[in-house]
Amino acid sequence: MFRAGVIVALVGFATGSAAVLGADLPPTLVVPASKVTLHLAVALPEEAGLKPDGAWRLVEIDGPQVQIPAQLVSAIAADGSAGDEHGRLVAAIPPRDGAEGPRQFRLEPAERTSGDARQQFRFEEIGDKSLKLSDGQAPALVYNHGVIINEQVPKSELRRSRGCYIHPLWGISGEVLTDDFPKDHYHHHGVFWTWPHIGVEGKEHSLWDGSTIRDAFVRWICRQSGPVAAVLAVENGWFVGDKKVMIERVWMRTFRVSDDTRVLDLEFTWIPTDKPITLRGAEEKSYGGLTVRFAPRSQQDTVITVPSGRTTEDLPDTPLAWADFTSRLGDAATPSGAAIFVHPQHPDYPPTWLTRHYGAMCVGWPGVKARTFEPGKPIRLDYRIWIHKSAVEPDGLKGAYGAYVTATKAEWR
Repeated sequence: MFRAGVIVALVGFATGSAAVLGADLPPTLVVPASKVTLHLAVALPEEAGLKPDGAWRLVEIDGPQVQIPAQLVSAIAADGSAGDEHGRLVAAIPPRDGAEGPRQFRLEPAERTSGDARQQFRFEEIGDKSLKLSDGQAPALVYNHGVIINEQVPKSELRRSRGCYIHPLWGISGEVLTDDFPKDHYHHHGVFWTWPHIGVEGKEHSLWDGSTIRDAFVRWICRQSGPVAAVLAVENGWFVGDKKVMIERVWMRTFRVSDDTRVLDLEFTWIPTDKPITLRGAEEKSYGGLTVRFAPRSQQDTVITVPSGRTTEDLPDTPLAWADFTSRLGDAATPSGAAIFVHPQHPDYPPTWLTRHYGAMCVGWPGVKARTFEPGKPIRLDYRIWIHKSAVEPDGLKGAYGAYVTATKAEWR
């Protein structure tokens, strides 16, 4: 347990006082050993009382030479809003030779360094509709909170506008991974999360075309950056006419590049407002939920890998814990790509998917069978997009997914 004096000393140290830690320390962070870097976000103990301000580090107890940058960020409440009681610790813990059992770390204040501003995460407004995140000089993603219209799409086409999505999503070499307004499917748009069948008060709607229902920005929830990650959280709404029928809260956590990979964690919460809402995926295919539309230069260059191995066929309505899309993307000289990982606590794990070699990777939930959700009760879905600089062998993808699962087991003792 934390003691009150220790909390004061910790906070004082972080804000520049000369306080010295005594023998009492925060609870130990226990992390399973892994051969792959663990990108974790773990809730701080409720009694900690620590603030996101200040610089922090994890020091391995049986190897104090191992000191890992840590960052304190806002917690997520059960309804997807910003938690106001205690935060979360985020860190990227690399493997250590000889570490086989659980590894133990203590959280300590660290010296704050000014660093080179060019090497820090930064947010930048792009007009009045988009927010860009860069990692130093390298672009990471753009979140489009406003309505984006493609004037090249015929005005008679309902799918010429959209908002509330990520595009571009950049690869490690600066290549654009995602597509927007592709001619084969105008409604595809970068990294997005929509359903083709939405039942509200006895009427069916589709966010895939937006003819009778639309999603729209409501407010920013959180915007934080630090030495480990950048966090962006937003609240949107689903509207039928002027009536909001669904609250949508999205948290995007982007880690710094390590081992030629980048981690983007997506944490979604949906809450029907005052009426039940029914969701259903596309018949025989299951798409409806998180979708990433990639932009391969040629479909023939595409390699899709799933837990059973590489597949040459598209997979409709197929249960998968993860899937990877690799191809020649953007202006990269060699193949690159990204895998979509499903959190092990995802409802109906593993959910069903639709994969397409032309570029669409769709996690379908609740799938082809409709499910009705009651008003006021949150729906929570978490995913990871694991971006890699070059082609990755199936065993490497399995290892990366295993690290995602392993990181969820970190705990304070």
